[in-house]
Amino acid sequence: MTEMFRHSHERMHIDVSTMIAKDRRRSTAAFTLLELLVVIAVIAILISILLPSLASARREGMGVACGTKLRELGASLQMYANDHEGRLMPAAYWSFSAIGTGPVVYWWGTNETSVVDHERGFVWPYLQSRLEQSGIYECPEQPWGSYIPQGAARSMTSTYGYNGYYLSPEHTPGWGFQIASRRWQSMSTVKDPSRVFAFGDTAIDLGASQPHNNALLDPPQLYGSGTSWSANPNPTTRFRHRDRAQFVHVDGHVAAYRAQSEWLTSERFEIGAVGIENGPHYVPDWRDWND
Repeated sequence: MTEMFRHSHERMHIDVSTMIAKDRRRSTAAFTLLELLVVIAVIAILISILLPSLASARREGMGVACGTKLRELGASLQMYANDHEGRLMPAAYWSFSAIGTGPVVYWWGTNETSVVDHERGFVWPYLQSRLEQSGIYECPEQPWGSYIPQGAARSMTSTYGYNGYYLSPEHTPGWGFQIASRRWQSMSTVKDPSRVFAFGDTAIDLGASQPHNNALLDPPQLYGSGTSWSANPNPTTRFRHRDRAQFVHVDGHVAAYRAQSEWLTSERFEIGAVGIENGPHYVPDWRDWND
């Protein structure tokens, strides 16, 4: 009898120990609702901390990519000059005397009724890059779909602009008639090439819900027929890199300039010019034009 009682007591002890062990395993293997909520809250906090940093890093990367593309455009300008006795490339051949009845030939190509032909552009022999999304002619901060394309083909051209107003006055569409008498610049005649813009971030506000692209880097002041300067209502520099615009200068170096409120003619799209006068970046000798 004693022996039976002893065995029964041992079985009860084993059963109780097994139940306790199982309870312990269950308590360590599963989260309580409170613990789960705490984990979710911690993850949410970490994401909220990391997302701005990731977004900032992404935009920094796009700015670096933009600078690289501008540097390549600047190199193409110098190579063009080397092949043309120092003369800098025209913004476009647009007059009848230059193209007859053919299409206007811009620095990046032609834009006819339905087709854009980049191989006719003046930079093509030196870059041989197609007009395509994320291509050399597109700023990463201004991708296809974020602007309204200009031109007959309504297709991709460029979101960078060329400073033809100073570098090739006669061959700058829109302004050529007014400024045709000014000198077509060469590498040796550019005044202060380390400060003069060659290409830069551009767009134009034409009153739509999105900016239009514009491949001309127009200055803050325009030269009138009466030998005087007046404010340009639509300069084309776009400060799209966190309030900055990037440029490659005639000497080949790239730099960014932060916008100031008085420079902007379109606050909603952050479009304007670097400064309110043409010198020293757009038309460095502008004061001499009245002589």
